[in-house]
Amino acid sequence: MKLSLFWSRSFLSSRLLLWPLFICNLLGTIYGYIWYESQLRDTWVNHPKWQLVFVPDSPTASLFFTLALLFLLFPAQLGKYHFLRTLIEGLAVVTSVKYGVWAVSMIFGGYAQGGELVWQDWMLVASHLAMAVEALLYVRLFKFGTSMLLCAGAWTLLNDAVDYMFEVYPWLPQPLWDDVPAVMVFTICLTLASVGAGWLALRGAKRNRISRVQ
Repeated sequence: MKLSLFWSRSFLSSRLLLWPLFICNLLGTIYGYIWYESQLRDTWVNHPKWQLVFVPDSPTASLFFTLALLFLLFPAQLGKYHFLRTLIEGLAVVTSVKYGVWAVSMIFGGYAQGGELVWQDWMLVASHLAMAVEALLYVRLFKFGTSMLLCAGAWTLLNDAVDYMFEVYPWLPQPLWDDVPAVMVFTICLTLASVGAGWLALRGAKRNRISRVQ
């Protein structure tokens, strides 16, 4: 069996794959919000309530991708929500790539400065890398275009601004507490890079569609 089969549209769109992927992402999203419980409580007490939505970055990214999978599972039933679908897909790709890479970078960044790696860290590394990979893989099945990609990038940059202006960014490993300005710059650059990765994936998907037609 050729390796290319595992990257094909027919394989990625198979309900035998989509349903387990949906369930895993849904459970991961729920777990992610539970993981942020302490920070959400702290934000509720010490910050304006509107900032709550900007706190759980990775679970919200996972939520976007989970919702995007619903549109692939029920295309006929949800077909009338095209605008919503493309917006969610754009957000799913940009935020999943961004926060997937960001979380892994922060974990290893903390380790490089003397922190310890425990089993939860390895679990987070695996799950967050999977977020980034699955989002880019599924671009070929998504229907969003450049405009929604840019909207997703604008939202993610707004999230960055709120995170670091109002100090509601995800809690960092202790060795990185003195490096918040550098983390902020890295975070913003990573948002731009994630938009770029989404755009490259879109171009690749478009070329594949054209080659199939020809």
